[in-house]
Amino acid sequence: MRPGETHPALVLAVSRLLRPLVRVLIAQGFTFPALSRLLKEVYVDVAEAEFVLEGKAQTDSRINLLTGIHRKDIKALRQRQRTAQHASPVVSRNAHMIALWTGAPDYLDERGRPRPLPRLKATDGGPSFEALVDSVSKDIRSRAVLDEWLRLELVRLDDQDQVHLNSEAFVPREDFADLAFYFGRNLRDHIAAGGHNLLGGDPPMLERAVYYDGLTIESVRELSDFAREAGSEALLEVNRKAFELAERDKKAADAGQRMTFGVFFFSGEESPDEDGD
Repeated sequence: MRPGETHPALVLAVSRLLRPLVRVLIAQGFTFPALSRLLKEVYVDVAEAEFVLEGKAQTDSRINLLTGIHRKDIKALRQRQRTAQHASPVVSRNAHMIALWTGAPDYLDERGRPRPLPRLKATDGGPSFEALVDSVSKDIRSRAVLDEWLRLELVRLDDQDQVHLNSEAFVPREDFADLAFYFGRNLRDHIAAGGHNLLGGDPPMLERAVYYDGLTIESVRELSDFAREAGSEALLEVNRKAFELAERDKKAADAGQRMTFGVFFFSGEESPDEDGD
């Protein structure tokens, strides 16, 4: 290949990963001009932050060389106010409580699975749903959390007044802003892991998938159920280990790292144009 040319295999790969993204964008009225403006901002941000020459200040001219964006636009973009997207406080609080319920030893049964919790605090001070909520926030009543979780089908309440967690996963179902937050965060880290490996990062990161075609709808449904169960088990195991290590690392001076571990399952009709098979 000649200098400055992009490898055809990368062009094909980017085209394939963009198709489902563009499908979402068009469905939500996110037009090409809006995406073009956003891409310009992201190109400048990444070039400015991650492609600095050691000992030299990052200049508009160098960013222009890296990105092909006009220097006038680069200057304006570097001077703008940046905003960060965060999950809503409610989702963050709920995620914290579920992490405790699925990771803290007091909340697990002998098999390491989230145990059913008495709705109200026990007289012996043992684990309960009320105690779980209080351990995360004193500003909200456990009954209010329980009612919301019952509505979202995150938990169920049995006839012995015990709360059972739906441990498949916690995914916000109704608030679009929260759905979009996790859509961006999870796919960002998936692409980051694949990009690390594509660029020869050492050691390579875990980024694997199982792919089969020539399946019936019934077989896909059976595989979906199997993958959901296996994925839930894997998520619980990794969460327990992560909780244990996070507790250990609370006072460590170098505890500035983050991690993401996820599972996904997708099925659809075979599409040679989209899959390139």
